[in-house]
Amino acid sequence: MERPSGMSAGVLFRRVLMLCLSLSVVSVSQADELQLLLKLKSSLATPSTTGVFSSWRVGNDKCNFTGIVCNSGGFVTEINLSQMGLVGTLPFDSICSLGSLEKIDLGENRFYGKVVDDLRNCTRLKYFNLGFNSFSGTVPDLSTLSRLEFLNLNNSGFSGIFPWKSLENMTNLGFLSLGDNFFDVTSPFPMEAIKLEKLYWLYLTNCSIRGQIPEGIGNLTLLENLELSDNELSGEIPRGIARLGRLQQLELYDNFLTGKLPLGFGNLTSLVNFDASHNRLEGGLSEIRFLTSLASLQLFENQLTGEIPEELGEFKNLTELSLYSNRLTGSLPPKLGSWSDFKYVDVSDNSLTGSIPPDMCKNVKMTDFLMLDNKLTGTIPATYTDCSSLIRVRLNNNSLSGAVPAGIWGLPNLIIIDLGANQLEGSITSDIRRGKSLAQLLLSDNKFSGELPEAMSEASALVSIQLSLNGFVGKIPSTIGNLTKLNTLNLNGNLLSSSIPVSIVSCVALAVVNLSNNSLTGEIPDSIGNLQTLNSLNLSNNKLSGKIPLSLGLMKLSLLDLSNNRLTGPIPDSLSTEAYHDSFDGNPSLCSQRLEQFRPCISSSQATTPVGVILSCFFAGISLLLIMFAIMMYAKFRKRSKSLKSVNSLCRPDSWNMKSYCVLSFTERDIIDFIKTENLIGRGGSGNVYKVVLGNGKELAVKHIWASCSGSFRSHPSSSAILSKKRKSSPEYDAEVAALSSIRHVNVVKLYCSITSEDSHLLVYEYLPNGSLWDRLHESQKMEMGWEVRYEIALGAALGLEYLHHGCARPIIHRDVKSSNILLDKEWKPRIADFGLAKIVQASPGGNWTHAIAGTLGYIAPEYAYTMKVSEKSDVYSFGVVLMELVTGRRPIESEFGENKDIVHWVREHMSSKNSLLDLVDSNISDTLKEDAVEVLRIAILCTANIPTVRPSMRMVVQMLEEAEPCSLNNILVDKVGENSEKTEGKQLNSGSQN
Repeated sequence: MERPSGMSAGVLFRRVLMLCLSLSVVSVSQADELQLLLKLKSSLATPSTTGVFSSWRVGNDKCNFTGIVCNSGGFVTEINLSQMGLVGTLPFDSICSLGSLEKIDLGENRFYGKVVDDLRNCTRLKYFNLGFNSFSGTVPDLSTLSRLEFLNLNNSGFSGIFPWKSLENMTNLGFLSLGDNFFDVTSPFPMEAIKLEKLYWLYLTNCSIRGQIPEGIGNLTLLENLELSDNELSGEIPRGIARLGRLQQLELYDNFLTGKLPLGFGNLTSLVNFDASHNRLEGGLSEIRFLTSLASLQLFENQLTGEIPEELGEFKNLTELSLYSNRLTGSLPPKLGSWSDFKYVDVSDNSLTGSIPPDMCKNVKMTDFLMLDNKLTGTIPATYTDCSSLIRVRLNNNSLSGAVPAGIWGLPNLIIIDLGANQLEGSITSDIRRGKSLAQLLLSDNKFSGELPEAMSEASALVSIQLSLNGFVGKIPSTIGNLTKLNTLNLNGNLLSSSIPVSIVSCVALAVVNLSNNSLTGEIPDSIGNLQTLNSLNLSNNKLSGKIPLSLGLMKLSLLDLSNNRLTGPIPDSLSTEAYHDSFDGNPSLCSQRLEQFRPCISSSQATTPVGVILSCFFAGISLLLIMFAIMMYAKFRKRSKSLKSVNSLCRPDSWNMKSYCVLSFTERDIIDFIKTENLIGRGGSGNVYKVVLGNGKELAVKHIWASCSGSFRSHPSSSAILSKKRKSSPEYDAEVAALSSIRHVNVVKLYCSITSEDSHLLVYEYLPNGSLWDRLHESQKMEMGWEVRYEIALGAALGLEYLHHGCARPIIHRDVKSSNILLDKEWKPRIADFGLAKIVQASPGGNWTHAIAGTLGYIAPEYAYTMKVSEKSDVYSFGVVLMELVTGRRPIESEFGENKDIVHWVREHMSSKNSLLDLVDSNISDTLKEDAVEVLRIAILCTANIPTVRPSMRMVVQMLEEAEPCSLNNILVDKVGENSEKTEGKQLNSGSQN
């Protein structure tokens, strides 16, 4: 056989091979085809709610089967079973025996297993779609499928190296979608793809491609859609891309592209969507002014300069504009958004000047109004009072002035109003009562005045109120207790007077309270200690009087500041610790038996009094003691009766349900008998924790979540979950069990079993004798840990989080990573604990949203407070804070950091030099290891980047930590911790455990 000139031996071989394969396909009869289809049916399962295969049975014409199309001769040409919820493996040996088959559409199901080489026999295929499934292994050689016009393997679970050479034979291919798979070897841009001249759709997003986009991309002149995002592409956008005149969508985001938009880019006049965000592009936007068909322009997180072209204000189809985090100057086009159903604008973090365009919500479609961190001036246009579609308004850190138009306070769908750091004035009007969706009201550092309206308490969805550094006067609304979702209340630096309303204790979700620098009077409410989620309390620089409530001593606060008031009496012993050494200054009438800066408290036995007074006091005391004893015994009897009733109900054979997650050596009765006060070792936001010692000496930790028959969730005063009279799990319980029951990792706390009854939920864990990392760094159990031990804790905790993010079938976001949720075993190895806030990531294009701020002050990622969007990068930020704790020995929030400042801000202030960072290292770390500690501090700085996408993944964090291993680790692993552990082991509680 003579080889045509110009044809390589390899191409000739493949064509001969395809010819042989096509000739080898044995013709099958229609009866055979029926059996082949029935074999396909038998290998799959369907949801019970669908009748996909109800027509697939002997006796029916196969051409009338659901999803089957035949040709005029009665032979099967199409199998279309997409989006049917099908589960199973695909028998391609049977499928590809259908000799006339031209179309296979099985996308968006739940198929798994490998796609075998039998697929090569489907030589007549023109349309092949396996997108959005759960296959494994590599994509087989597809070179025999030379007739393909449509190939979609997007998001199907494939791994390994894609067989790019297979594309050389697909000269008719118009649609190619291979993105979002687990191709694990980074390869150069596939030159085979740019030879497919009939392509109109090319989707290679998240395809492990590196290097430059070839100039030859301009040869694909039929392209309408080009998506190359989330790869490792570098270099400039090629000029050849300007030849793609039919291009409607161009997606290049999340790469490393540099340089300017190429000359001639404005020729892409059909372009509707353009996204090149999160790259390193520079230069101006002059080419954009010609793209009059644009509906969405996304160029955020680049290094673009110059002005926004005024022509954008004339784009009649533009609905989305996102240019934040660039270096843009000048003013916004005055007609921006006035022609279309404008929905979204984010030009934050630039240097824009001038006024806000007035007509962006002209058609009442806009949802996001984001222009923070610029130099905008003028007033907020009154036209936005009618913008009922608005969800987010963020204009903070500009130079805006004047009063806020009254109607904005009460917009019905608004979740966040962020106007901080401007020069705005006027008052909050009673219109705010209509803001039923409002979660965050952020007005700090302005010139607002007047009284806080009682109507504010009718905005029942409020989670955060931050009004510091303004001129508000009068009292805190007495009805503030109606805000049961309120997490943060910051009224610092105003002119408020009167007392702290007692109703504040009804704000059961409060974590942060800052009422400092006002003129508040009266006493601190005794019941404030019932706010079990409270993490930070600042009442300094007021005129508060009376005693410090004893209940404050029962709380674990990361910040407590009662300084510069008029408080009297003793400082509770539990608060007389180094952690709160300056929390009570400026209260001359306080006394303490432990804090040296205060006078000692004088007991009654030390005072000199007349004998009659002493006798009177003695008999009065005896009487009081008798009364108190009677009350205590009665209360104890009631409590014991109630406790016995609860335990007895658990012990009834028909009242409990035990579900084990591993082989157990104990029964539910062994656990239940220990749920009593004397075994209580910790309290947390979602339950009490008890220590259980089995007969064989094995120690366990048990979290007890108890619900009353009336339906209120009672493990904790701050809990708000509602249960029916029938047994119904709490959100915390469901989250913790779902997250932990399937996890097997040495650095994640082990869940043995769950025990549930009508009114109780128990989770049984391994017991960690060395308590939490918080205790070892900051509390009374504080110990001098050397750097080697701290490093091992950091690496172990990182490995645990890496597993949650990358090792589970569906990533688990912890959402409350902090040092008190990192527990230590007897060998000081860490465990990630407390999954009460965990979120298992759903595969939805809109991401994972929440309408409440979950987490702990000082650890919460900045974007979480205003986007309410959950991501793994939020955990990375929190872990970065933990690393800073380990290196510096400091708590996340300390008064010396400054008002509204935290450890992240404090560390960043010292980033100018290596010596500055060395100064931050804990003095308990030896000088020879401080440089090793600084390397970890640099990792922490990366983890706490303001922009989530800039933060490394936990997989990258682990790699960086492994590279930062201290040189001495192989020689020394035990330092002062080892010396002290034997002395303190008997006293160490599992405090904070499973909180």
